[in-house]
Amino acid sequence: MGHLSTHVLDTMHGCPAAGMQLTLQRIHPDGSVETLQHITLNTDGRNDGGALLKAESMLQGRYRLLFSVAAYFRQRGVTLPEPPFIDVVPIDFGIHDAQGHYHVPLLVSPWSYATYRGS
Repeated sequence: MGHLSTHVLDTMHGCPAAGMQLTLQRIHPDGSVETLQHITLNTDGRNDGGALLKAESMLQGRYRLLFSVAAYFRQRGVTLPEPPFIDVVPIDFGIHDAQGHYHVPLLVSPWSYATYRGS
């Protein structure tokens, strides 16, 4: 059964990004954007509810995850310039197989980030 998940690791502190806020959006074919949910990551840097999208709500199409990176690091006491080098990290991705497993991890610091399709 298909689902979408994420996991965020704070590479500055070497730990999960507990408390980071993220937004999941669907990008419709006409270009309009629908916000599906706002999430606060748990102590493991994951969604408390498990999958961000479960099989019954997962559709083929384009999606966007918005990770509130600067707000997270400021909450951790990191002094950032204004404007911060990295504020919100947007990751646009496609779901081709609504029955597939899509995992979108993020490795992040105030100065860099990396992502990939995980397993």
